Amino acid sequence: MQWLPQRLAPRLVVGTLAITLGVVCVVSLALFANSRMIVDRFLNDSVDLRRDYLERQIESRAQQSTAALEREIDALARDQRFADLQRALDESASIIPDVILIQAVDAEGKLLASAGRLPAGQMGLTGEPGVSWERDAFTVTQNIIQSGVNHGRLRLRFSLDGMTEQLRAFENSQLLARRDWQVEATRWVLLSSLLMALLSGTLSLLVARQLIRPIEAITDQARRLEQGDYGQPLLESRADELGRLNRAFNSMRDQLRQTTISRDYMDQLLSSMSDALIVTDDHGTITHCNAAASRLTGFTETQLLGRAVATLVHEDDRQLFEESQHSDQPKELRLLTADDETVPVSLTCSAANSGGTMLSGRIYSAQNVTERKRSEARIRYLARMDPMTKVPNRMQFQHLLQRAIARARKSEGMIALFYLDVDQFKDINDTFGHLAGDTTLETITQCMRRALPDNAVIGRLSGDEFAAFVDELPPVEDVENALQQLARNLLAEVAEPFDVQANEVYVTASLGIAIYPQHADNVIDLLRNSDAALYSAKKAGGNRHVFYDSAMNDAAVERLLMKSRLRRSFERDELLLEYQPKYDLSTGKVMGAEALVRWHSPDIGRIQPNDFIPLAEETNLIVEIGEWVIDRVCEDLARWQGTIGDPGRIAINLSLKQLRQRNFFNSVSRIFQRHGIKPTDIEFEITESVLAEDIGRTVQILEALSAYGLQLAIDDFGTGYSSLTALQKFPIKTLKIDRSFVTNAAHDANDAAIIRAIIDMSRSLELDVVAEGIETQAQLKFLRSLKCDFGQGMLFGEPMDASAFRERLEAQQDGTDQHKALFA
Repeated sequence: MQWLPQRLAPRLVVGTLAITLGVVCVVSLALFANSRMIVDRFLNDSVDLRRDYLERQIESRAQQSTAALEREIDALARDQRFADLQRALDESASIIPDVILIQAVDAEGKLLASAGRLPAGQMGLTGEPGVSWERDAFTVTQNIIQSGVNHGRLRLRFSLDGMTEQLRAFENSQLLARRDWQVEATRWVLLSSLLMALLSGTLSLLVARQLIRPIEAITDQARRLEQGDYGQPLLESRADELGRLNRAFNSMRDQLRQTTISRDYMDQLLSSMSDALIVTDDHGTITHCNAAASRLTGFTETQLLGRAVATLVHEDDRQLFEESQHSDQPKELRLLTADDETVPVSLTCSAANSGGTMLSGRIYSAQNVTERKRSEARIRYLARMDPMTKVPNRMQFQHLLQRAIARARKSEGMIALFYLDVDQFKDINDTFGHLAGDTTLETITQCMRRALPDNAVIGRLSGDEFAAFVDELPPVEDVENALQQLARNLLAEVAEPFDVQANEVYVTASLGIAIYPQHADNVIDLLRNSDAALYSAKKAGGNRHVFYDSAMNDAAVERLLMKSRLRRSFERDELLLEYQPKYDLSTGKVMGAEALVRWHSPDIGRIQPNDFIPLAEETNLIVEIGEWVIDRVCEDLARWQGTIGDPGRIAINLSLKQLRQRNFFNSVSRIFQRHGIKPTDIEFEITESVLAEDIGRTVQILEALSAYGLQLAIDDFGTGYSSLTALQKFPIKTLKIDRSFVTNAAHDANDAAIIRAIIDMSRSLELDVVAEGIETQAQLKFLRSLKCDFGQGMLFGEPMDASAFRERLEAQQDGTDQHKALFA
C-alpha cells in the first residue's frame, strides 16, 4: 500500500501536505497503537472471562447431574440391585452431556458399576469428594450418603472438548474482530491523514477522537463490570468493527449478568436451608454464613463475619472441633449462643478448595440435635427403668444388686433379697382387663415403697414379679427376726384392699427371701435362691414369706417335669398356632398378623407362653419349636395366597438360640422354597436382649436375612437395653411399641410423650411403627392422632386360628369386617 500519491501539486503544497501528513501520521499512529493496546487488553480479558464462565457453567451442570444421579442410584446401591444400577449408569452415560465415564463404588472402594466411552481402567476408583480439573477433562466425585451413613462414592468424568471448542471459537471470533478492526483502523488512519493534509490538523484531531471515543466507552464499561455495575448496554448501531466489538461486549455483559443472577439464586437457597452453614478462610475466620447460622447462634450475620469460628465452640468441646477438621464424619459438640447458652449440634467440616486460588478454607454444616438428645435421654431412661412402675427393670436391678454385694463384701455386711410375686395375678387381667392389671402392679410398687425402708432398692423383674434388697441390716443374731417383721409388714401392706375401676380389689403376694452371704455370694445365685424360696411360698398356698433353704429342690424337680412334658407335647403335636391381626391405623385395613404359639396339654390344660417358652429356651427345644412355627406360618400363608390373595406380612418371633444356629439361614430359605413363599411376606421379630448378645455375629446374620428380603422388627421396643445402638447397627425396618406404653398413653402425659418421641424418631429414620396392646378406642384415637402406622391388640379381637383369620380377611374384602367401624 502506497502511503503518498506519486503525483503531487506544486512544491509548497507538497511540503505542506508532507508536514501535515507527517504530523497526522505520527499522531494517528500513536492513537492507533494506544487503541490497539487497549483492544488487545480487552480481548485478553474477554477470553479469560469467557473461560471462567464456561468452567463455572460446565462445573455447575456436572454437579447437578451428579446430584441427580446420586439420588437415583442411592437406593439401588444400598439394596445391592447391581443390574438395575448398571442400567441406570448406562442410561445416564447416554443422556448426560459430555460425560465419558461414570463409576459407582461401595464404601470399601469396590467397583459396583461403570459406564461410558472411556475404559474403566483409565480412571482409578479412589479420590476425595469434589471436582478435579485436568487438561482435557474434569472429574466430579461425590459420596453417596443416606441417613448419615456413607454407602459409597459416585464419580463422573466429563470431556472438556466441547468447552475447548467453544473457547477456541470465541478466541477466533475475537481475533477476527481484532484483525478486522485493525484493517479498518489502518484505512481510517490513512484516510484521516489525507483529509487532515487537505483540510487541516484540526480535522485530524477530530477524526482521532472519533476513533478513541468508542474504545473509551468500552474501557469504562469494563471498569464498571469489575465493580459489579453492569450499566447500560453499548450502542450497536455501528456496522463496523467497533459495532461488532460493542455487540460482543454486550453479549459478554449479558452472560455475566445471568451468572450473577444464578449466584444470587444459590445464595437464596443457602439462606433458606434449615442447617447452619459457616464458611471460613484458611485462618478460621468466618467469611460467609447463612440465615440458619444466625438463628442457631443468636448472632447477626454482621457479628459472625470476621469472627474466629473456634470462639463459637464450647471450650470443653474444642478437641472434638479440631478433630472434625480432619474427618468427614460428623462430630457432636456444643456451640455457644449470643445469650451465653449452649446448643448441641452435629457438626460436619469440609474443605473448600476449587483447585485454584479462587476458593479456599473450610465449610462447616451444623444441625441442631436438641430434640434428638432429649429423645435419647428418654430412651436411655427407659433402658434402665420400668416405664409403668418407675422402678429399675431387671437389668438395672441386677446391676445395683451387684454393686451392693461388692460394698457388702468389703464391709463384711449382709444383704437381704426379697423376691415377690402377686398371687393369682392372671385372674385380675382376665376379670378386669390388662388396664386393671397395670393399675395393680403400680399399687404393688407403692406398697413396697411404704413397707420397706427408705434405703431399699425396688425393681420389677418381669410381669408381676418384683424384687427388693436391703443392705443395712441389724446384727446376725437379730437379722432373721427383723426380716420376719419386715416381710409380714410388706405382705400386710399388699393385702390392703384398693379400688380398680370402681371395684374394691384384694390381692395377696408370695415372698421368697435370701440373704447374702449365707445363702449365696453372687447376684445370679442370690436371685435363683430367692426365686426357689418364692416357689415354695406359692406352692404352700401363697400370701406368705419363706426363707431360702438348701433343701428346696421341689421347684427344680417340677421344672424338670415341665420340660419333659413340653418335649412330649412337641412330639404329640399339642402346640397350636394363632394369629393376632395387625391393622393399618390410617385405613382400618388388615395388613398382616403376628403368629403366636400356644400349648394345650391334655393333662394340664392350656399353658401360657410365659410358662413354657423359657423352658423351651433352656432345653434348646425352642429351635425345633421355632422351625415348626416358621413352617406352619408359611403353609398357612401359601394357602391364603392361593384362595383370598395377599393377607399382608406375617410376623414371627425369633429367639437368640435360633439365630445362633449355624444353618439357620439355610433352614429358613429351604422352608420358603418348599412352600413357594417370598421372603418379603415374612417379618422376624427380635427383642433388644437378643441384639445385645454377640453383636458382631448377630449383625452378620441379620444383614444376611435383610439382604434376602426378610423384614426385621424390634419387639417390645423401649423395655430392653441399648435401643439406640440397635437402631444404628442393625438393619431394622419396624419398631413395635411395648403395650406398657400404650396402656396409659391416652391419659398419661409421660407415656404419651414416650410414644410421641418413638414415633417421631422412627419417622426420621424411615422405620414403620406398630403399637401393641390396643384395648380401647381412646388408645386407638390417640395413636391415630400421632399417625402411628400399625396397631394390634384386644380391641380388634382375640388371637385366632388360621381359618378364623382367613374369615377376617374375607370379611374385609366383602366390606363386612365389624372392626372397620372403629376407624370411621
